[in-house]
Amino acid sequence: MNKASAVAPQDTADKPVTGPFTGNEAIARGVWEAGVKVAAAYPGTPSTEIMENVAKYPAEDLHAQWSTNEKTALDTAIGGSFAGVRSFAAMKHVGMNVASDALMSFSYIGVNAGLVVLVCDDPGIHSSQNEQDTRVFAGFAQVPVIEPSDGQEALDFTKYAFDLSEKFETPVIVRATTRLSHTRSEVKVGARVEPDDKGFDENPSKNVMVPMNARRQHPVVLKRTDDIAVELAEGPLTQVEIRGGKLGGKVGVITMAMSYVYVKEVMGDVSVLKLAGSYPLSESHIRKFTDQFERIIVVEELEPVVENALKIMGIAVEGKSLFPRIGEFSPEIVREGFVKAGLLEEKKHKGAFDLAPMARPPVLCSGCPHTSCYMALRALDARVAGDIGCYTLAVAQPLEAIDTCVSMGSSIANAVGMAKAGTETKPIIATIGDSTFLHSGIPPLIDAVYNNANITVFLLDNHITAMTGGQEHPGTGITLRGEKTAKVDYTQLIKALGVEWVETVDSYDMASMYQSLREAVEFKGVSVVISDRPCVLDPVKIKGQAFTVDQEKCVACQSCMNLGCPALTWSEGWYEGRHKVEIDPQSCMGCSICAQICPTDSIAL
Repeated sequence: MNKASAVAPQDTADKPVTGPFTGNEAIARGVWEAGVKVAAAYPGTPSTEIMENVAKYPAEDLHAQWSTNEKTALDTAIGGSFAGVRSFAAMKHVGMNVASDALMSFSYIGVNAGLVVLVCDDPGIHSSQNEQDTRVFAGFAQVPVIEPSDGQEALDFTKYAFDLSEKFETPVIVRATTRLSHTRSEVKVGARVEPDDKGFDENPSKNVMVPMNARRQHPVVLKRTDDIAVELAEGPLTQVEIRGGKLGGKVGVITMAMSYVYVKEVMGDVSVLKLAGSYPLSESHIRKFTDQFERIIVVEELEPVVENALKIMGIAVEGKSLFPRIGEFSPEIVREGFVKAGLLEEKKHKGAFDLAPMARPPVLCSGCPHTSCYMALRALDARVAGDIGCYTLAVAQPLEAIDTCVSMGSSIANAVGMAKAGTETKPIIATIGDSTFLHSGIPPLIDAVYNNANITVFLLDNHITAMTGGQEHPGTGITLRGEKTAKVDYTQLIKALGVEWVETVDSYDMASMYQSLREAVEFKGVSVVISDRPCVLDPVKIKGQAFTVDQEKCVACQSCMNLGCPALTWSEGWYEGRHKVEIDPQSCMGCSICAQICPTDSIAL
């Protein structure tokens, strides 16, 4: 029995699973109940747990996979839809950037069997490089977006999205956010319903997006959008809540998703139009609500998507003048907006002790194999183009060894551009993790070789997709369901791309690390160093014996503290006015890096 099926929920009609579910668990349940047979994703917080939970449902019900990137995941789902079965793809908001090329064209083609794309936005930028709003993408691609506000809606909206997709032959985006994805609530579940497989629709004029077919489909997409707007406005997901009270016909609020929950908590007596989603909108149905009130306020997280749409309709509306365009909403933030609107009284300050908790910055784990890599890079005084992964934390003190970070897979091409600019006097090194390399690092490495760039690529192989919680990928040789499969050989792959200088080094061997990097940067052309050690959080990693500090030998030089290792702390001992160091035996992973760099040999087993 594989590891996924060992924990699979008991999903039968007579033994239903009950809540509470996280939003991501509820979405996964909705995927299963909707009868999906092909599901694919690339892990990215806050969306990661969706596919992990989809894979807990029986393999005979549906195929679930990790893909190398988000476009590959969406293309896989599109292939499933072409073949006539309901299909699903999941990603975080920046993943939509990668998948957008496929989405734009597939919007014109339309589905055969239902296809839903679940995109998790990250208001507040908890674990992302930007705060983009997927609703803007929905309008750009002319694809409907629906937005659940709690766990029950996460399940129900996901199921409904497949029906909507098939009724109008369109892909549908379900937009979640970090708060919805990771909040638990009670969820009523149902049984799985499997629509009949449709088989492949042999219709090249629809399926093949050459210009003459695309020109024919564009008017169809526009008409479809108008029809979907009416469907959403009149359907079960849109709610109109008219209330009396002191506000009566004075104020109407338009909102959706998690913002609706906050509005209900803060302004329980206000009339509300809760939208199914932000795109497309039916002007006639919007006006039916807005005409009842003297004042209309839109409460929406991030961009003024609905606010701007209403202004285009000629409806006087307030929104971002009251509520912020940046950051994650909360009841407190929404309340402040209504205070600013003059609809609530300002709360009195609670006093001097009403303080926000001190933020604790994230750090690399004790024994993290990336630590030695960036220590070596700092010693080289290199110009380092960074990438997306745990190792991006090396930008902070005490490592401070990354100069740039843009997006997944950018580091190698950024390094090529720096090299070709001809202004840099330092060695140019691109750092990239194993999962990120497979995601989008291979094409720029080909480009570097093709254009004879004088750069070094530092491939940080920790045998897992660590940043999002330890998911498998093609370099691990294990599938999402725990089955053994083909495993990428990085050295053979890199040499096949034309790289002549490739060397693998143990991440815990500091001397070899320094030497390999020195030789790599001296090579004229593209060189690649592969650092090889499993992530310390990988289940196969065995914790080594903890190191200790000989307090008599320690001279408080602080060399080991430059690692930023959480296991290293100040002791009560002093040397010439400086704190000596000690090691927490519970946190120490036994990596030995601190012992290797200690100039007084005071750290040992």
